[in-house]
Amino acid sequence: MKKGMRVLLICLITSAILTGCAYPQDKLAQNQTPYQDQVTTVQSAVERFQEEKGGILPIKTKENDTPIYQKYLIDFKQLAPQYMAEPPGNAFESGGIFQYVLIDVETNPTVKIFDLRIAEMIRDINLRISMLDYPPYKERIADGVFSLDYEKLGFKEEPVVISPFSNQDLPFVINGNAEVFVDYRKDLYQIFQEDPSLFEAGKDVRNLLLEDSLFVPAYSLPYTVDAKTNEIIFMPL
Repeated sequence: MKKGMRVLLICLITSAILTGCAYPQDKLAQNQTPYQDQVTTVQSAVERFQEEKGGILPIKTKENDTPIYQKYLIDFKQLAPQYMAEPPGNAFESGGIFQYVLIDVETNPTVKIFDLRIAEMIRDINLRISMLDYPPYKERIADGVFSLDYEKLGFKEEPVVISPFSNQDLPFVINGNAEVFVDYRKDLYQIFQEDPSLFEAGKDVRNLLLEDSLFVPAYSLPYTVDAKTNEIIFMPL
């Protein structure tokens, strides 16, 4: 990619991220706040749709290899206006920052959300990586999982995500295929400290983050617990 085009792409992404600054503060707050009643309203609409459509769910078609927590995006065009007046104000479709998704689609379709600003941050990191032509791996965390040298990517400080589960700062990691993910180990370890019996070695434990939360661990890798050390680890490839 030519340098001029790279600079243009960075400008476009930065502009998209900053567009929210033009919103009135009350509108911005509405678009950026997760509300239980909005999720409940969508849940009710999904259930009525499924009942009337013979089990079909109002979801967008995604590739089979799409990560599980980003795979079943709710298609509000199928829900509004018959099953609900319009998409929630905080939904992406209404100019908000949250993507509405379904989990447990086979047994108990349940509405959850995730913050699309994570995707913007990952795109920014990926764009900076593309300008170097090769990811600046820093340290090996696990087999096929690494930290990044953010100084080489032009960051003044390490980018982080504020966890929707614990409000902790969560770092990013990268795999051998140059795919960037959020690292939720801090959140999982906090749950482990409260109740170790919930964790089973060899099993993906991300579902534990879903309990009592509106959110899914978007852009994550699978985790399990090490039976010997009781550490939360990335599941072996």
